[in-house]
Amino acid sequence: MYEVAPVAYAPLPPSFERSWHAAAGALEDQAVQITSEDRGTGVIRGRRGAIDVTANVRTQADGSVRVQFDTAGATAQDPALIDRISRAYDQRMGR
Repeated sequence: MYEVAPVAYAPLPPSFERSWHAAAGALEDQAVQITSEDRGTGVIRGRRGAIDVTANVRTQADGSVRVQFDTAGATAQDPALIDRISRAYDQRMGR
């Protein structure tokens, strides 16, 4: 009879949770005040000045997570905001 050697696995943080925290952190990094968070729908909403920002965090059929940032309102006040948020997200995800 053979015995199975014990193996210890460190649990990995779920992809959704990691992406969720990175998205919220990216908004905060760019001085976007988060006004609402709904994990059930995967939506984080915030505002910076007169610009509304939305982050959508979705788990796809293959198990990967897709994050999309959108801005609305007076985007001409800071047209590079969405690019800075995206870069902050990538940095938080180690990209």
